[in-house]
Amino acid sequence: MGRRRAPEVYRAPFPLYALQVDPSAGLLIAAGGGGAAKTGIKNGVHFLQLEQINGRLSASLLHSHDTETRATMNLALAGNILAAGQDAHCQLLRFQTLQQKGKNKAEKAGSKEQRPRQRKGAAPAEKKSGAETYQEGVELSVENLQAVQTDFSPDPLQKVVCFNHDSTLLATGGTDGYVRVWKVPSLEKVLEFKAHEGEIEDLAVGPEGKLVTVGWDLKASVWQKDQLVTQLHWQENGPTFSHTPYRYQACRFGQVPDQPAGLRLFTVQIPHKRLRQPPPCYLTAWDGSTFLPLRTRSCGHEVISCLSVSESGTFLGLGTVTGSVAIYIAFSLQRLYYVKEAHGIVVTDVAFLPEKGRGPELLGSHETALFSVAVDSRCQLHLLPSRRRTAGRKPGWRLRRALWTLAVPGRRPQAEATWSGHVEPPGGGPAWGAQARAARSLG
Repeated sequence: MGRRRAPEVYRAPFPLYALQVDPSAGLLIAAGGGGAAKTGIKNGVHFLQLEQINGRLSASLLHSHDTETRATMNLALAGNILAAGQDAHCQLLRFQTLQQKGKNKAEKAGSKEQRPRQRKGAAPAEKKSGAETYQEGVELSVENLQAVQTDFSPDPLQKVVCFNHDSTLLATGGTDGYVRVWKVPSLEKVLEFKAHEGEIEDLAVGPEGKLVTVGWDLKASVWQKDQLVTQLHWQENGPTFSHTPYRYQACRFGQVPDQPAGLRLFTVQIPHKRLRQPPPCYLTAWDGSTFLPLRTRSCGHEVISCLSVSESGTFLGLGTVTGSVAIYIAFSLQRLYYVKEAHGIVVTDVAFLPEKGRGPELLGSHETALFSVAVDSRCQLHLLPSRRRTAGRKPGWRLRRALWTLAVPGRRPQAEATWSGHVEPPGGGPAWGAQARAARSLG
């Protein structure tokens, strides 16, 4: 039996690094590029229209925005404003979708040549702005707003950007270890402080203005403006490894399902050093007000590269450096879905389809949908079927399969299907064979 694959919804002409989903317009926004090197690989932000076609969720290229010599490495979305991390800078973009106005009867009944002549008339303006629109009937415009340098290390790079809850501010972090907070859309700096010795790997802004940062100094810190509130200690009630230093790789806030005022923080911990036999990585859920650890669970030996939380706080999405993708339930940190080496190379970002706007319409009968992008230029779709569908199986199927397995001499037990119908290795563990490659991928 061949390895199960996730459907590919889009392939870009450049490596993909960042991903966002706009629920109001049903847009999937994927960005990346080849950087400033003269390799012929473009840099851009692609806007994809999500649609349900014959019961399947698909994506078609709506608009291509050229970013010239700058590859976009990270994205944040607030309404129709994108904050794009490009080298040491943050570039704000404003996009707008418009339905083309109705054509007159002569145009509707005209010859085949009329439509190309219309497209040619618009082409010069599109090329001058570094943009191309592909889907007829819908127009999308992208406007460059302000840009500002956000990192000032000898080899400067913005590694993360995040809006606050009301989208009036955004926070950036990078290789110089400083958090900088900027007004939107003027990008006037309002706060700057040293958060870590070394690189900031990730940051998250809570609804009450608290900021969580994780860095290469093995620390995770909670800040109120520039004042340190507390440090996180994930091993306080969990596993301890005296000879294996861990660092925090990612942090995300999430709602508590059915509790409007509830808040959780989720972090990923990975081994800090490259090891021939790497120990497991860990997921931790924290109380969002006291910042005490609630639950820690191993998430396998593949090194985690990125983390996402669904809009309702029900699901967690993980990508790994070996290209695997997984979905966990946030409450128990149990794995529901797993595709080994779906991309075959490092997963750079994952994002859930939001549950508001056009989300329910696009989800159809599925519980959730997770998009993943990687350096292989592919965007993949990972669907979790509704629990009502999986609950429809006849109650005796597990018993019948177990009896059949015992009745066949020499037959080894097979991997058990997860809630999603995808197959996990025996024992429920992740892809143990990827240990060595995951270790080599650590910087």
